[in-house]
Amino acid sequence: MFLEKLMPSQFVESIHHIDIDQLKRNNIRAVITDLDNTLVEWDRPHATEEVINWLAQMHEAGIQVTVVSNNNKERVDRFCAPLNLGFIYAAKKPTNRAFLQAVRQMNVTIAETVVIGDQLFTDVLGGNRLGFHTILVVPVAQTDGFWTRFNRQMERVALIWMERKGMVSWRRKA
Repeated sequence: MFLEKLMPSQFVESIHHIDIDQLKRNNIRAVITDLDNTLVEWDRPHATEEVINWLAQMHEAGIQVTVVSNNNKERVDRFCAPLNLGFIYAAKKPTNRAFLQAVRQMNVTIAETVVIGDQLFTDVLGGNRLGFHTILVVPVAQTDGFWTRFNRQMERVALIWMERKGMVSWRRKA
């Protein structure tokens, strides 16, 4: 069923609420993460200190991180290059290509990787289609670009329907 492909494996308030020790216990060796409104606001060019610390904790835990973004090369490179962070831009999520490219680059399997993002129709759907453990986070910013605003409206409809069917075990923010 299509709606099941939209259900994240896990929901947390932010990347900072992800239990890194739990990831390690589950033999997770890699993270594929979205950039805009997942790590930082869509219009923030560089990482915050909190994100830098989170990335350092991942590194210390032996967990690789690759940014997979639908945004353009300039945007993603400007954010990732100072952090020496691997990335894939113009990913065309939810298609498979960028997710599979990321696991190949990190030399891990899908079972050893989680996908983190703030959108059901790109990050969660793309990860679920390939069998990744998916983690949905609350968007960092309350504003979005044009296409993301459209996706958010569709997400609201899907989430309301899933809540009514008892499929959602967490409460969405209004």
